[in-house]
Amino acid sequence: MTAFKPSLGDIVKDTKRDRIGRVMGHEGPYVQLRPPGGGREWDAKPEHIRQATPGEALSAGVAAANARSRGDLS
Repeated sequence: MTAFKPSLGDIVKDTKRDRIGRVMGHEGPYVQLRPPGGGREWDAKPEHIRQATPGEALSAGVAAANARSRGDLS
């Protein structure tokens, strides 16, 4: 089985942290992720990353839009 290799901008799931993130870059052995609505980046090991399902990506996008509408995110 071939390992998943995310590209910049892909929406992925960090299975260790149970979080959805957008791929912002690759630094050393890590993939750098940021929440879809913005926020602080975090590093994840490639073996803990998988492509987000359409439902997971949609849910994360809706949550970010709701947070923006409440003024929680800029």
